[in-house]
Amino acid sequence: MSDAAGPDRQAGRLFGIRLFRPILAGATLRERLIACLGALIGIALTGLVSGWIVGEGPHIPLIVAPMGASAVLLFAVPASPLAQPWSIIGGNTLSALMGVTAAHFISNPVLAIGVGVSLAIAVMSFTRCLHPPGGAAALTALIGGPAIASSGFLFPFVPVCLNSIILVGLGIAFHRISRRNYPHVPPAMPANVHGTADLPAPVRVGFHARDVDAALLSLNETLDIDRTDLDRLLREVESQALARAHGALDCGSVMSRDVVTIGLHEPLARARELLLGHNIRTLPVVDERGLLAGTLGLRELALHGDGRIEQVMSKARTAAPDEPAVTLVEPLTNGHTHAVVVTAEDRSILGIITQTDLLAVLTRLVSAKDFELTGA
Repeated sequence: MSDAAGPDRQAGRLFGIRLFRPILAGATLRERLIACLGALIGIALTGLVSGWIVGEGPHIPLIVAPMGASAVLLFAVPASPLAQPWSIIGGNTLSALMGVTAAHFISNPVLAIGVGVSLAIAVMSFTRCLHPPGGAAALTALIGGPAIASSGFLFPFVPVCLNSIILVGLGIAFHRISRRNYPHVPPAMPANVHGTADLPAPVRVGFHARDVDAALLSLNETLDIDRTDLDRLLREVESQALARAHGALDCGSVMSRDVVTIGLHEPLARARELLLGHNIRTLPVVDERGLLAGTLGLRELALHGDGRIEQVMSKARTAAPDEPAVTLVEPLTNGHTHAVVVTAEDRSILGIITQTDLLAVLTRLVSAKDFELTGA
């Protein structure tokens, strides 16, 4: 009896895991709960504000059904290209306009609903506002009943466009309060900061943009992710894989411990003297308690010949002593950062890792790999 029941229980547990596991990559229970709260507030207030603006009555709905689908995208997947403000406002409005147009010129209802939705997809695609609920907005314009039919060409603007604008405005406010990035702006690709035609160091090796394009072409599928976000994700995967493979070599093992620093209120002339005297490019700045306040280099001194250190110093790039040293490859090759300061939790300085230190680490890793392959 127990032998037979065991596999059944195991299968039940696996089914339960699959059932409750998030479908989307990166989704967490916290994110889903935030999405539920956002949809609750967004939809309720959209209906309330729309009713306050246009007034209640049987002639026009307070809110149209596609707003529910828009809320799913807006609050559950705010990074999706399909959930951005123009996608929601333009997609719903233009699609509803296509639905009304199809209803006006085509008397056959079956043909009208097909033409309306297909026109909605075409218009959204050409105007870069593809939004799945737009298809429902087009259908609503076609089969929404006498009240919507009597609105005619006003329907795409009131209530569809009005609902969309209010929902997006509430979404922006909600995401700001919950400290989420919306509207989603993909980070800019690494750029060459030296004014030459070479590709920046982080993208000069490894895969190239054309490799991503070729992979997408071979998959022959459209993915719901921005092209820049996809590139950034793949580079982060590379970084994580490198850290996993060589995580034993941490920052605390390779950092320089005798760090030359300067006080926050010392003169800039003293900073120049320390940089040139010790032949270094980055000088950590410490406050009265000896904690890291920023960094200073020859570039800052050249751009600001006078003034106080606290006015010209840059924000310091930091790392923990137990962080894998190879994770510093990206910041130390981006053309902006010449050194990473290793700090404790209270921002007291433990050491510093320069580009030279990183080169020594990578040389050691390559030498160790060659030793393994040759058995020498």
